[in-house]
Amino acid sequence: MGGPEMAPHTPPLAPRSSPGLDRSGEQPATAGERNVVSDAPVITTARVDVRETDLSGRERDSLMLTAEERRWGRRRVTTTAGRALVLALPTGSVLRLGSVLHVAADWYVVVEGALEPVLAFTPASPEEALRVAFEVGNRHFTLALDGERVLVPDDPAMGHLLTRLDVRFDRVRAVFVPIGMGHRHER
Repeated sequence: MGGPEMAPHTPPLAPRSSPGLDRSGEQPATAGERNVVSDAPVITTARVDVRETDLSGRERDSLMLTAEERRWGRRRVTTTAGRALVLALPTGSVLRLGSVLHVAADWYVVVEGALEPVLAFTPASPEEALRVAFEVGNRHFTLALDGERVLVPDDPAMGHLLTRLDVRFDRVRAVFVPIGMGHRHER
């Protein structure tokens, strides 16, 4: 039923943008490592409403994540400054760019988007934009807007789709912020 272009996007088997997201292929943790991880702050919610005055005088640290990684709410991560955090977010959580994950006495951590491989194109017309958006969504992929450009994951199915639709595209690296990520239908 359907072909590979119908399959939902699965993360590529490539190095993670943030060191320490998993231990695949590595040696088991040593007792010393377990102590470091157990001392790591456990993050159960992301805060987007932190006032600048609450952060003044503190060192800004960041957690660089791809769009897919921002959906993985339960894991150990390492910030750009090498600090360990443990994410224990509610199921279905999606981290938003700019969210403050943790505020310590002298530092804080903000979510930032990592550059990732995407296919980018500028639609020739509104009709082309709608046609591509429909086809991408019909295959259960996400898309993002970057100025006048449309971005889709650099996946073979998306490359085949854009080629079949005769849409000229470039392979680039960009921060991918899918439309509607984290949106909920609440009353």
